[in-house]
Amino acid sequence: MSKLPVMILSATLLSAAPAFAQNTTGSTPFYEMRIYQAPEGKLDDLNARFRNHTLKLFEKHGMTNLGYWVPLDNPDRKLYYVLSYPDREAREQSWKAFMADPGWQAAHRASEVNGRLVEKIESIFLSPTAYSPAIQPSAGDPARTFELRTYKAAPGKLDALHQRFRDHTIALFSRHGMTHFGYWVPVEEKDGAGQTLIYILAHKSPEAAKASFAGFRADPGWIAAKEASERDGSLTERVDSLLMKPTDYSPTR
Repeated sequence: MSKLPVMILSATLLSAAPAFAQNTTGSTPFYEMRIYQAPEGKLDDLNARFRNHTLKLFEKHGMTNLGYWVPLDNPDRKLYYVLSYPDREAREQSWKAFMADPGWQAAHRASEVNGRLVEKIESIFLSPTAYSPAIQPSAGDPARTFELRTYKAAPGKLDALHQRFRDHTIALFSRHGMTHFGYWVPVEEKDGAGQTLIYILAHKSPEAAKASFAGFRADPGWIAAKEASERDGSLTERVDSLLMKPTDYSPTR
């Protein structure tokens, strides 16, 4: 079977691409992914504090709760979540007000009578890519599996990687049953700014995730796009994948 020229493939895929909502406010929200590691035996208590207190206090202080997840395989007792703010300055003001809130201070003290609930916190500031859907809470099937994928681009190849996602990968993911949640790049050098792409997909189940990616990798459209984009070498040095499930209090499920 002959392969369609890449330009024709691109047009075909774009016509099938999901209709991503565009931000029409003239401003781009500022995003933050936070990763908490709980001490042994404390993850349930940490989740209870988020469920009963933290989410409401975040909203009170102008933070938007987007999604909360724990890895399917979670030996390190981690909690991942994503917040959004109007901008970086608003983020700093919101956290300052949150930390000073008597409600937070009381909840923090009461929940840690028997010891700390968090032993490590990671924070990654993020900016959405131009091809990301509108990033907002998505209440789907609570049994859905989410996948956090992190790509380290080969030197000088991040723009080409973005182009391949924009022109081909996004539509092919949709074709193979994957749901887009958000695509970002880190803002700070410590997190890989200028060489990293981070995104989250949703699948019906872990088995569906495996089947979708198998179909995607065998798709002639993907094979042609990959070959055309990698004539001068691979666009990625490393790809990490983490399957996660939403917490019972997550706005995105």
